[in-house]
Amino acid sequence: MIEDIKKDADSRMHKAIEALGNNFNKIRTGRAHPSLLDSIQVDYYGSKTPLSQVANISVEDGRTLSVSPWEPNMVPEIERAIMKSDLGLNPSTAGSVIRLPMPALTEETRKGFTKQAKAEAENARVSIRNVRRDALAQVKGLVNDKEIGEDDERRAADEIQKITDKYVAEVDKALAAKEQDLMAI
Repeated sequence: MIEDIKKDADSRMHKAIEALGNNFNKIRTGRAHPSLLDSIQVDYYGSKTPLSQVANISVEDGRTLSVSPWEPNMVPEIERAIMKSDLGLNPSTAGSVIRLPMPALTEETRKGFTKQAKAEAENARVSIRNVRRDALAQVKGLVNDKEIGEDDERRAADEIQKITDKYVAEVDKALAAKEQDLMAI
């Protein structure tokens, strides 16, 4: 029972780390990276479809993304979706290839993105702590139902805390890497 609770907590904390990684990918650095466009949805024959499913996204050079739609008639739809996104990118089209030059980050935008990254990291820490709280409540429920003793409860609480500390350290490491990435010129 305790093992199941720990495994569940571990997997839920791991999902919080994955979500943090996805959120960090949406924060633009000075370099071009295809994952920047992961959140963009294109109207494809009446249904919202991820951009990566209607076009090939590649990096031309360090500061330019290239989007090549598989169907040439999708070019205006893709341009519209990129313009509507909150990424601040201005597409330029040459035939059926859409180029997205990454504007250089100013010191002010770097600080803003760093602040956003810190907020995302704090959200991940909060969700990890919420998982810990839920797991400890489940263990407490087992004690109240007299399925385990207080010694087992303390041992389980210590193990859950160790799992929590491991994932909080991962969040801190990911944040430090993202901050370093953002501040690199």
